[in-house]
Amino acid sequence: MAGAVRQPIDVASLERYIDRNVPEIKTPIDVKQFGYGQSNPTYLLTAADKAKFVLRKKPPGQLLSKTAHKVDREYRIIHALENTDVPVPKAYCLCEDDAVIGTAFYIMEFLDGRIFEDPSLPKVKPDDRTKMWHSAIITLAKFHRVDPTSVGLASFGKHSGFYNRQLNTFATISEAQAQTLDVETKEPVGKLPHYDDMVAFFKDPKTQPKDRGTFVHGDYKIDNLVFHKTEPRVIGIIDWEMSTIGHPLSDLSNLLTPFVTAGRNADLLGRVSSNEAFLPGRTRGLPPKDELVALYQQVAGWDPSTELPWGEAFGLYRGTIILQGIAARYALRQASSARAKEFGGGRIGMAELAWDLVQRAKSAKPASPNL
Repeated sequence: MAGAVRQPIDVASLERYIDRNVPEIKTPIDVKQFGYGQSNPTYLLTAADKAKFVLRKKPPGQLLSKTAHKVDREYRIIHALENTDVPVPKAYCLCEDDAVIGTAFYIMEFLDGRIFEDPSLPKVKPDDRTKMWHSAIITLAKFHRVDPTSVGLASFGKHSGFYNRQLNTFATISEAQAQTLDVETKEPVGKLPHYDDMVAFFKDPKTQPKDRGTFVHGDYKIDNLVFHKTEPRVIGIIDWEMSTIGHPLSDLSNLLTPFVTAGRNADLLGRVSSNEAFLPGRTRGLPPKDELVALYQQVAGWDPSTELPWGEAFGLYRGTIILQGIAARYALRQASSARAKEFGGGRIGMAELAWDLVQRAKSAKPASPNL
């Protein structure tokens, strides 16, 4: 999955830094860039002894958001989780000196496993597909059980007001993204459909889920998991830039998004596949969503089912902001992914689906404050 370097870095300067700070990596190194990594450019480093490592860095140029691209947060939480039962790559160093390769970066272990962009997990046996989805859910539940204080990250985020902070942050980000002009066409990315009405619904304290104050990954989904090369289990969670302390519903809803978008013109959502295969009963071994929610409840120790309609609607609203961000970075030609234009183009379709889910959530049974 690593190939030509689209965003060059000063390899000689990086090697000098490695020689001084990371003795585990033997120089000289070979550098390639991964195709994934929509936000932070991600590189494969192959050392002189053929050992492999991964470098994640902030993108170059003036950034649209001060809250995004936090590679220092990625490093801190990965390092903190290394001694828990949550599978993460080993973190080797964090460099916040822009003089080394232009922007801050960190280096972590390369996990030699499988990454699936398609959540239907194509080309695996039905029994393995079931076990892999179960592993994804169990891994998430274990992560949500970790007490931030127990790993020295009590100050990693605020323990209350998560969704309101998310809404305020997304408002600032979305406004900047909407005003971003394409460097060639000079056309703005534009405001998302139904944006103001969706925000009004999510800010309503009568329906908003109550605070829980757990760790959240921020973008927990199948393609941010590394599975073992041959066994149906997760060996690592990657892409931690949006991690914080917040509400676990956000991660669970994000992971289960393919069940929501399946069969709903998903090709308009910027997805890698049309999700035609992602339908329980059509894809052998794909567990039903209710089964996964029940398994999560069993391991995590709380029942999210009554809050899921709200969480699913918010998850797609949030997804529209992410896709809009990809479109804005493409407009500035700062996008890391080789398929940024395609992904960013899905923002309109996802906004329409998010609005549909808001209508459904309005008629759903309100969440119990005792859950």
